[in-house]
Amino acid sequence: MTAETITFTGWNGLKLHGMAKGAADAPPVLLAHGGGQTHWAWRRTVDTLATAGFRAIAIDLRGHGESEWASDGDYHYSTFARDILAVAQSLPRKPAMVGASLGGLAGMIVEGEIAPGSFTSLTLVDITARPDTQGVARITGFMRAHVETGFASPDEAAAAIGTYTANRERRGASDSLKRYLRKGSDGRFRWHWDPAFMRSVDIQKPEDPDRMPRAARALKLPVHLVRGGSSDLVPLEAAKEFLKEVPHAAFTDIKGAGHMVVGDRNDAFSDAIVGFLNAYAHAG
Repeated sequence: MTAETITFTGWNGLKLHGMAKGAADAPPVLLAHGGGQTHWAWRRTVDTLATAGFRAIAIDLRGHGESEWASDGDYHYSTFARDILAVAQSLPRKPAMVGASLGGLAGMIVEGEIAPGSFTSLTLVDITARPDTQGVARITGFMRAHVETGFASPDEAAAAIGTYTANRERRGASDSLKRYLRKGSDGRFRWHWDPAFMRSVDIQKPEDPDRMPRAARALKLPVHLVRGGSSDLVPLEAAKEFLKEVPHAAFTDIKGAGHMVVGDRNDAFSDAIVGFLNAYAHAG
């Protein structure tokens, strides 16, 4: 089964790149990656979902991968949410939503605030309504460190990732990593996202610190929280707090995985996703 390339229209007409695999009439699963990633992060999960009888649709968020950059620099959480809502509403059937980190926050805003009832279920991948502030600072610090200068080679980028992800075995520049990089006119390699994305993150102050907890408490659909067992963004206590706010949520803790759960333990992650989705595949 070959993956298809699809283009969606997001908020205010911005074009979003997507990849789909699985029968056109199968229950759809919409996957949104974390900040700084692309749809390629889901490649193995997409294969697993298609084999399990789902229609897996992975998108590049605005300003990421092959999706258009926002000319006005609008990378606020609400805008990512409205993009996801636009994609969901364009599908022939209501999708199950799987969002990692930024993608999960956007999905929570859609279902808990903007348009409840948009998804058949919501899976949050290593993100809750109250992520650890030090963990967030570590992630954004890594992303910000090479925005302007980039890397001399993909191997240099791989070395930087190796330093950041100490829990993983050190790897060279794989073909997969190269998909996260773009080569500039100066010959240097930079991450495949709009630098304005980080500037937008910088100015998003918690003017309403209860916004995400409020959205979480409003969730009525089936919810699944998947945590990396060694995550520095979602400590176990944060997961327990989320489960108090969303008592009907299912919870999977994947040992040996950090924040990048999908890449760290993809087999265990994909099995957990399929197991949860099978219970709600025919909803909507």
